[in-house]
Amino acid sequence: MSALIIVLHVIVCLILIFAVLLQSGKAADLAGAFGGGGSQTAFGARGSASLLTKLTTAAAILFMLTSLGLWILSGSEGSSVVGDEKAPPPAAAQTAAPAAAKPEDKAATTATATEKKAETEKPPAPAPVEKK
Repeated sequence: MSALIIVLHVIVCLILIFAVLLQSGKAADLAGAFGGGGSQTAFGARGSASLLTKLTTAAAILFMLTSLGLWILSGSEGSSVVGDEKAPPPAAAQTAAPAAAKPEDKAATTATATEKKAETEKPPAPAPVEKK
C-alpha cells in the first residue's frame, strides 16, 4: 500500500514541478521588472484560470493528500532504525586502568599539577582604601 502511495507521490511531485515552472509570472514584461504591476489590488488582476493553473491546483492538493497518507502509514508501521541495535557498554567498563608511573614521570606529574594549581589560584584582593 505504501509503495503505491510513494509512486503516486513522486509522479505528483514531478507534475507539480513542471506545472509551476511552465507558468509565466503575472508581471513578466519589462514594466514588471521595475514595479509597474498595472493594478492596485493586493494580488493583481484575477483572470480566468487556465488549464495550467487548474493542473497546478490539482497537483498541489494531491501532493498534500499523498503527504498526509505517507505520514499516517509511517506511524502505523512502528519500526525503528535503531530497534535491533544493542546498548553500548557502561562508561566504567570502557575506561582502562592507567599504567604504573615511573619515578621520573611522578616528578613531572607533580610539577605539572603545581603549575596548574598556581594558574588557577586568584591573586589576593587589593586592600580597601579609606577616605578621610
